[in-house]
Amino acid sequence: MNTLLLLPNDTLFFRDGRPMSGSLSGHGAAWPLPSVTNAALHAALHRAKMEGVHGHDQIRLKSGNREAIRKDDRKFGSLLTAGPFPVSPDGTWFFPRALDAGTKGSNKITLQPLSPFEKSKSSLPAPLHFPVGNIGKPSKQIPHAWWSQDAWEAYLSGTELLRTAANDNPDPHFNDDEHFSDAEHNIGIGIDDETDTQDGDRFFSSHSLRLREQWKLGLLASAHDKINGNREDTRDLIEHLFDNEQHVIIGGQQRACSVIRKAAPLCLPIGKSKDFEHGGKFLVKWILLSPAVFPEIREGSSRDGTPIPYHPGGWLPNWINLHGKVQLLDGPGKNYARRHHLPEGKRIDAALVAAITGKPVPVTGYALDSGLEDRKPGPKPTHLAVPAGSVYYFECADEAEACKLAAALNWHGETPEISNLKSQIIKNRRSTLMGEKGFGLGVCSTFHHHRTA
Repeated sequence: MNTLLLLPNDTLFFRDGRPMSGSLSGHGAAWPLPSVTNAALHAALHRAKMEGVHGHDQIRLKSGNREAIRKDDRKFGSLLTAGPFPVSPDGTWFFPRALDAGTKGSNKITLQPLSPFEKSKSSLPAPLHFPVGNIGKPSKQIPHAWWSQDAWEAYLSGTELLRTAANDNPDPHFNDDEHFSDAEHNIGIGIDDETDTQDGDRFFSSHSLRLREQWKLGLLASAHDKINGNREDTRDLIEHLFDNEQHVIIGGQQRACSVIRKAAPLCLPIGKSKDFEHGGKFLVKWILLSPAVFPEIREGSSRDGTPIPYHPGGWLPNWINLHGKVQLLDGPGKNYARRHHLPEGKRIDAALVAAITGKPVPVTGYALDSGLEDRKPGPKPTHLAVPAGSVYYFECADEAEACKLAAALNWHGETPEISNLKSQIIKNRRSTLMGEKGFGLGVCSTFHHHRTA
C-alpha cells in the first residue's frame, strides 16, 4: 500500500451528524473518521478523469435466476484505505490508546478480567462471563489519548513503557489532541439561494481543526485496477493519481492538503501471533486500532435458503454468536473453496468471555446524486461504531486454536517477516461494514485473569 502524508494548508473541518444551529458548534474539530479520508480519495480519483478505468456492472438476482444486468458509472471499487493517524514532525505515527491501560504517561495495563466470578450474580450482558476491573491505584489523571508505534508494540509484548518528557511537553511516545492540534471557533450565517445574501434568519457556530506546525495526517491507500478490463494488465491508481497531483480536498468546506506519497513499510503495530498459554488456559486479547461497525442483523434467510439468525450488533461483533462462540473460519469459506478447489475452512474453537468498549462513535455522511433511480441524494444512515482502543477477550480450546484466532484478527494475519513484501498488505478488516474504508483494524496480545480470591 502507499503511505500518504497529508499536510493541511489551512484549518480542516470534519462535521459529524449533530446540528450546528444556535449555540451548538457542530463538533467539526474532531479527528476525522476513516470514511472521511476514503471519500476524499474517491472524489480525487473521479476528478482526475483517468482513462481506461475499469467500470462495474450491477447484476440483479431474483429467485436464483439472473433477471437483468444494469450498467452504471460506478468506478474505483478497488480503493482500500486505512487511517488517518497523527504523524509527528519526526515521522512518528500515533494510534488511539488501548482502553485497558489507564495510567497517564505509561502503557501499563490497569484493567483486567476478574476471576473467579459467578455470572449469575451479575448484570453482565450475554455472552460475557467476566467483568473487567481496575487493579491500579485510584487516580483522577486522564491517560494520554495517543500512543506511538513503539509504545503500542511494547504494550502488545507486555512491556511497560514510561513517559520520557517533562511536565506537559509533547512526548515521543504519549500524546493528547492538544499537543498536535487546536480547535478554532468560527461564526457563520445562512445564505439565501436566490440572492446570495444573508437570509436574515439563520446563523451557526463551528469549530475547525488546526494541526500544529509540520504535524500530518498519515494515511494508507491502494486502488489496484484492471486497465480496460484486462485482468493481466493492472495499475495502482493511487500511485498514478499522486504522480500528477500533490493536493487533495478533504472534509467539509473544501479544505486542501498537500500530499507526500511514499512507498514505505506500513507503520501499524504488529500483533502477537503465538504463545497464548497462561495457567493452563489459552487467552487471546484483540484491540481495535480503528473503529468498527457491527450492525443489527434481522432474522431471515439468504438467497440459497440458508437461515440467518438474529444478531443485535452494536458492541458485539457479528462474527460472534449470541452464545459467545467465534464464527470465523481458519480457511476459505464454502463458496470460495468450491470455486478455487480448496478445502473448506473450519470454525475456530474460541469464545468471547469479556470486553471493554468505549462510548459509541456516530458514523454518517451525505450521498450525492449518483444518477441511479434507487440511489437518491440525501443523508446516509447513521451507524454507531465501536471506538478505537476497545478490547475483546477470548478463551480458546488450545494453542493451535489461539494461533488461528490471532491470525484471523490481526490486521496482518500471521506475523509478517520484515523482508516479506506480503507484510505490506492489510489482510484482515474485522468491521462488518466499511472495512474497505479502514474500519475494523486490530491487533492481538494475551492477558491474565486477575484473581479476586
